[in-house]
Order: sequence, then structure tokens, then C-alpha cells
Amino acid sequence: MVVIQNIINDATVDEEKLKLTCQQFMQEFDVDDSELVVRLVSPIEIQVLNKEYRSKNQVTNVLSFSSDIPLEIGESILGDVVICVDVVREEAVLGDKNFPDHLSHMAIHGILHLLGYDHEDLTSANKMEGIEIEFLKKIGVNNPYQ
Repeated sequence: MVVIQNIINDATVDEEKLKLTCQQFMQEFDVDDSELVVRLVSPIEIQVLNKEYRSKNQVTNVLSFSSDIPLEIGESILGDVVICVDVVREEAVLGDKNFPDHLSHMAIHGILHLLGYDHEDLTSANKMEGIEIEFLKKIGVNNPYQ
């Protein structure tokens, strides 16, 4: 189950499309029975979170927070993906990308982090990007790295 929290009330975000994209991606990794929260936030909120959890006092496009609920509880919670819509919109404009497509890409990127993927080295980054490119192609989104 995917829950979209549009706390900034950004009417330009197609919440239903974003939700369906996340559900489809989770299904591909067989975690579609897990709960995922996608929280759409302001630059201020993401900067505070980035500073508190990553010691980086700056805005960023997406952060991921894995669930720390013990398995014994019996709840299947993947975690939270926090996206700064303003940063994603600015990146889309600067990169000549479609905003909804870039937003979907950032959500997928965040989910991959929850699934244990990272981009700390070239091999890991290439693997993660390959998964993103392949899935985005399936839903009609051009390679975001071109």
C-alpha cells in the first residue's frame, strides 16, 4: 500500500499517478504488500531532515527512511520516501525533463534506497541507474540519465 502525503498541498502533483507508479515498482520487487509513505515536502523540511539524519545542511531532492519496526510486530512497512517537490521541479526545468516523469524517477530512486541499493561507488551506481532506466522505460519515461 502506498500513501501519498502532500503536506505542501501542491496541486500540480498527480498523486494518483505517483501512487500507481510506486505500487507498480514495488510489485516488481515483490514488496507490494508492504506499506510505503511518500511525503511531498518543502525545501525547509527536507533541509532540516537532511541536516538531522545525514549531517548535510542543504536541500536535496529525495531522502529515504527505512522502517525500524521489528518483524515480530507483523507489520510489513517498507519505509518513507521524502521528496522536495520544489527541488525536483527545478531539476526538471534545468534538465529539460518532464516534471511528472522526474518526480516518478525520484520516487523510484527513493524506493531503491529502501530496498538496499545505493550509489556509493561506480558499480553500485550503474546497477541502480540500470534498474531505474529499465523500469521507467516500461512506464513510458525516457532515460533520465541522457
